[in-house]
Amino acid sequence: MPRQLERAMEIIINVFHQYSSKGGDKDKLSKKELKELLQKELGLETQKYPEGVDKIMRDLDQNGDGQVSFQEFVNLAVTVLITRNPSFSEET
Repeated sequence: MPRQLERAMEIIINVFHQYSSKGGDKDKLSKKELKELLQKELGLETQKYPEGVDKIMRDLDQNGDGQVSFQEFVNLAVTVLITRNPSFSEET
């Protein structure tokens, strides 16, 4: 039986592939796929802040290919984890 952290990592991988497999490259997220993932999985209201998706895409797309690889996506996951951890938000 997988441990909790192993299961959490498996879920992150599966969620990435759930969205990346909708378009052309099955191993990368297009802007459209990233937007859908942000809306459905993180509750980001991209309709109110469409420029936010563009900025997130630019920040994540380190190699400039117009898509987000899993490795680039992990940067988003880590950022979200840090910002949602109460111990980091209480630093002075």
